Amino acid sequence: MNRRDILRRSAAAGLLATPAAGLLAGCATGGGDKGDTTTYKGTKSEQNPLGVKEDAPLEVVIFGGGFGEEYAKAHEAMYTEKYPKAKVKHSVTQEISKTLQPRFVDGTPPDVVNNSGAGQIDFNGLVSQNAIADLGELLAAPSLDVPGKTVKDTLLPGAVEVGSYDGKFLVLNYTYTAYGIWYSNKLFTERKWEYAKTWDEHIALCKQIKAAGIAPWTYAGLHPRYMSWPLIATAIKLGGPSVATAIDNLEPNAWKSDSMKAAADAWHQIVKDKFILEGSPGLDHKQSQTAWCQGKAAFISCGSWLESEQKDVTPPGFNMTIAPTPSLSSGDKLPFEAIRGTAGEPFMVPAKARNVAGGLEYFRTMLSQKGAQDFTKKVASLTIVAGASDGVELPYGLNTVVKALDASGANGFNWVYNNYYRKLERNLVDAACGEFFSGRIGPAAFLEQCQKGADSIAQDSSIKKYKRAA
Repeated sequence: MNRRDILRRSAAAGLLATPAAGLLAGCATGGGDKGDTTTYKGTKSEQNPLGVKEDAPLEVVIFGGGFGEEYAKAHEAMYTEKYPKAKVKHSVTQEISKTLQPRFVDGTPPDVVNNSGAGQIDFNGLVSQNAIADLGELLAAPSLDVPGKTVKDTLLPGAVEVGSYDGKFLVLNYTYTAYGIWYSNKLFTERKWEYAKTWDEHIALCKQIKAAGIAPWTYAGLHPRYMSWPLIATAIKLGGPSVATAIDNLEPNAWKSDSMKAAADAWHQIVKDKFILEGSPGLDHKQSQTAWCQGKAAFISCGSWLESEQKDVTPPGFNMTIAPTPSLSSGDKLPFEAIRGTAGEPFMVPAKARNVAGGLEYFRTMLSQKGAQDFTKKVASLTIVAGASDGVELPYGLNTVVKALDASGANGFNWVYNNYYRKLERNLVDAACGEFFSGRIGPAAFLEQCQKGADSIAQDSSIKKYKRAA
């Protein structure tokens, strides 16, 4: 498994996709220890705001991907330091759904689950069946090591929103990811190229790059939704955050808004003018990123896990740099510096866990300054804890991410339709992007295909719908 699997909500037909699926899952065999179904609760106090029973065992299941498991072992050690009588059971798997499905069915899930990777459990189904504990109490609890602040006070913007369903905070997305356009600062410095802040300047730069014998763009043709990210970002910067809200809420013709039409028309020029590396539609994410690292293309769309994922093949001094999407017009509602930032890498406490209070306390440990700093040092990735990377030596690319997020500030934006309705991004929009960026369909057909996908989700009564506030 790789970094992309960890940071993105990967697709797989998961457990509990609908209430009916949950009933069908009851036929599954195996599961956890049915012999002891004790639930552990302690007495709440100023020192123990979540009511942890000090000698209650805690079971933590971690996804075995690019982050590894050492960060989790460090968090578990911090938990044990505070509760030395508690025995922590640690396990790691790359098949979350396959491993834990029987235990959710039996009502014996672990206390903490890192629900990530291609085999993750579908959150829509889990939420619709009330299978996840409410984390509201965690947000209101005092921070472990920031005096005078609650846990919520220490989190970056959007961290709670992306894990909330119908107003309830249910999923702790621990990492903080920026999405943008990446280029090699070394290449640009050597060629005396300057990153373009407007779309017209970007097209002019692409012509210059192509004339130099380098493809302006490449992308993960086998996962073409990667290119939906800059396209949607362009539309949001043009029309404002309401563009994203309409898409998230499955509003009629949200994908056909004037802003989306303008963005699709702009990005179609990249295809029409043959600014994409030949053969890109047949490349996976690693192959396209490697071609980019080899200097075969100047730009690639990705999240801030890119540097870590490519560390084994990135040439010395490559100096990968993230940048926002260029402004489409002088009338854009968001400035050039506005960039998409969002929380990722989901963790949850199952509602039927035996030690829910312990699970919440484990999250409080993760969200301490100490816990977050340790994570960043170990895996070179940011967390949702504000200021936790201060004083931590970061690699070049991640430093550019921090600077980009700082410059974006309150103008940062995000969308959550991919969290609410995994199939919409992973299957339907993905397929439309494949047709569009390979040149088989034009902008109008692309948006029509995306809208039909959204409409199919909206009309499917078996899928629970969520409303994102404007």
